[in-house]
Amino acid sequence: MAYKVLVDSIIKQFFRKNFSNRLPLSRSKEVLSSQRFHAFQARNTQLKKKHQFLYKYGGQPVRTMFIQTQDTPNPNSLKFLPGVKVLESGTRDFPNAQSSHASPLAKQLFRIDGVKGVFFGTDFITVTKTDEDIDWKLIKPDIYGTIMDFFSSGLPIITDEQPPSDTAIDPDDDETVLMIKELLDTRIRPTVQEDGGDIVYMGFEDGIVKLKMQGSCVSCPSSVVTIKNGVQNMLQFYVPDVLGVEQVEDEVDDVSNSEFNKLEEKLEEKDT
Repeated sequence: MAYKVLVDSIIKQFFRKNFSNRLPLSRSKEVLSSQRFHAFQARNTQLKKKHQFLYKYGGQPVRTMFIQTQDTPNPNSLKFLPGVKVLESGTRDFPNAQSSHASPLAKQLFRIDGVKGVFFGTDFITVTKTDEDIDWKLIKPDIYGTIMDFFSSGLPIITDEQPPSDTAIDPDDDETVLMIKELLDTRIRPTVQEDGGDIVYMGFEDGIVKLKMQGSCVSCPSSVVTIKNGVQNMLQFYVPDVLGVEQVEDEVDDVSNSEFNKLEEKLEEKDT
């Protein structure tokens, strides 16, 4: 309905600008040649397609989404009201980044520096920052932008995605391993997945983080650069105990590579 009103308004403005001095608006369409009128209709259709992504939730333009905020009893938590439905019913709590695997929106919010927790209600999103040293004025613009971009993307709020098993919290994990797993889940893995691959935590031993590349990253020429310059630098920045990062392969990969090498040798022997 909102989009129809917008289009009608554009049509009226077009006629007023081009034909108001000739005939009344009600008769302007009659005097347009068939070719010009159809050209205008085609332009109208192009305009609709161009801006279609801006309209969701009953025709409300997403780019004009007005997000309100409300204080909570906790000074480190702020309530964001996007003006659209967040959950159909109930609530969902994401106390840390590891628990956000089933929500694309929560994942994106946790990528903002200073965000500690996310909570969804039917019509609101509560974001909790790490501590009082983080100023809301610094992170609110990122939160606003993330929420607006998400609702314009059309992605579901909640999915059936299961948590990655490699970074699941183990009772024997010390503080260093927990920090490594959190960084992999919140900062490193989402970036690698955007390029069509994934990165799996294989262990931490003698200061070396062992990782396995998957998907497009396996045979990518820049995977070594990604490991050394990207992943290693980030882990060493946040976790001083990390001395380096090593790319490893599991036993299945070793067997596959061995069989492949044998096949190549046989083919070379036949050619000679």
